[in-house]
Amino acid sequence: MSDAPSRKDLDATVHLPRTEFPMKGNLAQLEPRLLAWWAEAGVWKKLLAKNAGREPFVLADGPPYANGHLHAGHALNKVLKDIVVKYRNLSGRPCDFIPGWDTHGLPIEQAVEKRLKEQKLDKRTLSRDALLERCRGYALEFVDIQRAEFQRLGVFGTWDAPYRTLDFAYEAQELRELATFARRGMLYRRKKPVAWCLQDQTALAEAEVEYAEHTSPSVYVAFDAGASLSDRLPQLKGQRVSFVIWTTTPWTLPANLAIAVNPTFEYVFYRLGDRVLCVAKDLLAKVLAEVKADELAVKHVQLPTGEVSSPALVDPSRIIAYATGEELEHVTYQHPFYERQGRVLLGEHVTLEAGTGLVHTAPGHGQEDYEVGLAYGLDIYNPVRADGRYDDTVGEVLAGRRVFDANATVLDLLVQRGALLNDRTDTVTHSYPHCWRCHQPVIQAATYQWFIPMDAPFHGTQTFRQAVLEQVDRVRWVPSWGQSRIRGMLEGRPDWCISRQRSWGVPIPIAYCDGCDEAVVSPEVMERVAAAVEQEGAGVWYRTPVKDFLGEDFRCPRCGNDEFHRETDILDVWFDSACMFSAVLGTRQRVPADLFLEGSDQHRGWFHSSMLVSVGTRDVAPYKACLTHGFVVDGHGEKMSKSRGNTVAPDKVIQQYGAEVLRLWVAASDYRNDVRLSDAILKGLSEGYRKIRNTLRYALGNLHDFDPAKDAVLAEALLPLDQWARGRLAQVAARVRQAYEDYEFHLVYATVVDFCANDLSAVYFDILKDRLYTAKADGPARRGAQTVLHEVLTVLLPLLAPVMSFTAEEAWQHLPGEHTESVFLAGFPEPTAALSPGLAERYTKLFAVRGAVQGVLEVARRDKRIGASLEARVVLTAEGAVRELLQAHLTELPGLFIVSQVEWADTASDAATTLDVSQAFGDGASLSVEVLPALGTKCPRCWVYSEAVGQGDAVCLKCREALG
Repeated sequence: MSDAPSRKDLDATVHLPRTEFPMKGNLAQLEPRLLAWWAEAGVWKKLLAKNAGREPFVLADGPPYANGHLHAGHALNKVLKDIVVKYRNLSGRPCDFIPGWDTHGLPIEQAVEKRLKEQKLDKRTLSRDALLERCRGYALEFVDIQRAEFQRLGVFGTWDAPYRTLDFAYEAQELRELATFARRGMLYRRKKPVAWCLQDQTALAEAEVEYAEHTSPSVYVAFDAGASLSDRLPQLKGQRVSFVIWTTTPWTLPANLAIAVNPTFEYVFYRLGDRVLCVAKDLLAKVLAEVKADELAVKHVQLPTGEVSSPALVDPSRIIAYATGEELEHVTYQHPFYERQGRVLLGEHVTLEAGTGLVHTAPGHGQEDYEVGLAYGLDIYNPVRADGRYDDTVGEVLAGRRVFDANATVLDLLVQRGALLNDRTDTVTHSYPHCWRCHQPVIQAATYQWFIPMDAPFHGTQTFRQAVLEQVDRVRWVPSWGQSRIRGMLEGRPDWCISRQRSWGVPIPIAYCDGCDEAVVSPEVMERVAAAVEQEGAGVWYRTPVKDFLGEDFRCPRCGNDEFHRETDILDVWFDSACMFSAVLGTRQRVPADLFLEGSDQHRGWFHSSMLVSVGTRDVAPYKACLTHGFVVDGHGEKMSKSRGNTVAPDKVIQQYGAEVLRLWVAASDYRNDVRLSDAILKGLSEGYRKIRNTLRYALGNLHDFDPAKDAVLAEALLPLDQWARGRLAQVAARVRQAYEDYEFHLVYATVVDFCANDLSAVYFDILKDRLYTAKADGPARRGAQTVLHEVLTVLLPLLAPVMSFTAEEAWQHLPGEHTESVFLAGFPEPTAALSPGLAERYTKLFAVRGAVQGVLEVARRDKRIGASLEARVVLTAEGAVRELLQAHLTELPGLFIVSQVEWADTASDAATTLDVSQAFGDGASLSVEVLPALGTKCPRCWVYSEAVGQGDAVCLKCREALG
């Protein structure tokens, strides 16, 4: 009988990978188990405790609105924040993420009203307290729903103690911020035009207005000039002269009190039929093209560059007078359909970009009109009620009509009086403001509101606006263009209207005298109300007699009356959320925050309002840095909307792919631009996930018999290839750390995927298989490889943990030897092995040769000259540096190429393939490669061909040594 070992006996000596870490993630099943384990083990609290006492990193959570389920934008935002939080904690800085919710405002109030209707309950039968309690219950219901949805994404945070703007302590602190504004003289009440939503019947903040295409009437209106004009311009005596204005809002004409002209413009008086029209000289041709095109002819002018055509007057002599805007100031005119006169006034806001150069001015319906009206002492007249209908001051024909419906009636009136100069059917499509909630067009309407003044004196000669802009310039903006964006918004914004005409919110604790309507703006009263709110909530303002807050002996400072009524408006919800820095960071963390991280719309939203409140009450910005991300769009770059059917719901993605792939989508995207999301994109990311998972599984599978405490090999004893792998790992760790520091998370993903796919799987792991499977189990060669594989895991898993939190934790639990309870308690890896330039250059060249040889092997396999690469013997020929390097590493080359033998030939045969390797070795470098059948017999254990097999040995010399 033969003493040769059987195939079965030999197979038992091969160290094949073994691991319970599954090939497939089965994320939809795995993730809930890990979420439960994290909670049970208290990993988040242990992480914060581990870093206690060190310099904290404060990331503020801009509160999402507590209404509805999460959408893809929520997932993008919260996962980005989670990556920051986990990285900061892993790197040793305690970062307590306190999640929050915006819980006041109109959408919740409307949702409650809808529920009341469904229950056949009349809102009017409820007391204010009862309505507020229902709103509170609704908000808390969706806080709980959204909290569970955020946690399902693997987001770490202090979920058991979030902040909510309805919390009594939060509401109280908000009132204390308001009191500080009052103390600094930074509150005033005035009838002033604001964006008004007719559907919701409330004022809107700038951040609550969105612009969309809208078709409006295009109307040229003649206002007949009074007799005072001919006193200034005698040549017009006896003429019927009309000032011409252009408007797209004919419904505002009942509120017209003036016409504005630019003092520096030249105006012409052009005879058209039985009247003379006054327009800006530079706009005459444009106006005539709209109202009487046959007054123009096409003029052709020959220039050196070619013929140019332009409209010209048929009869220029019809211009009978000229005047500057300044010369027209205070000229009177007759309203086109009311028995009242208006005046021509001067306004720098009048431009030549559109219209006639004369601007219809209704101080109750526009900011610039309002400012001109104030300067000239005009009434801030607004005949429109809160519901969008005219009041009785406009006369019987229009009273009670909805303003947008009244456009046709106003046009009728203009036609009847001969004041409409163009066709009544003319329209213009333009960008028009809409309410961001109901998406209906809004109007500008003057109502009594409370404001924070932007240009009031603040510190010495500095205005509040200037102080805010100074703080903006001290903040780090990521991307950098965020600075100019928010600066532009702040430079041009009007005073902040902070009052809203709703019920569900934080009250404005101001009283009014019943005798003279004087407003009592008292910081001390506000502080007293805040103390009561902290105990009983905002509703205490409405159910407590107002005198209890004013004091029994309080008298009106203006008239001495002792009876008062309360303000019923509430604070703008942007003022609510803006106070987060004080109500949350100021009490539980610190101000300023290190980072605010939100969507780019928050330059005019939360970043903006937080800056105003913080500078207004503390003189400093509430944050050191602001990072913004784009919006989520579909795979074609189109805006997502339910009506288009192109939304991607996070819960559906989680069911199909797992939250981990959604997290990868966030990390892989360059969030500075709009972020595309589609099924095709998620499938592509699943492939990236598979590459990383396979890398982890390969490493874990080859550590089944490795105890790092006993078996690890010292760094200096490692083989050069292993040293190269350690060095590359250190480079990757450094690059990833820098990417986290720079908030370039897409580089984290790209760097790790590239390392796993190209450095590890395609090269190092491929070369390593023979050593791991067939070398002596506890020999230095195999143990050295295992040492590096263990280090790859202990470094790579913490690197991945902020992004691939579930998979990193799952793999960590399969690590051999002693390790921290959770990957999140391991700390961020520090570089341990710098890759020496010499070693890096050597393997760059060797791998270049390996790639070239593999191409020749593939051709030989395709031509059926060999099967597997181990059936090959490679013969090399080269000169110079290529020859020198390859001859020095000749014994290493079979393992690098994964062939059975590599030989050197001084002269290449005719069958050899010559390859260009100049990219690695320099100009002119080449290599000749010939592939021949391997010599000897296939070793039954390692499958390498050897002449020793069958010559007295059942296995090759390498395997005999391993088995000995």
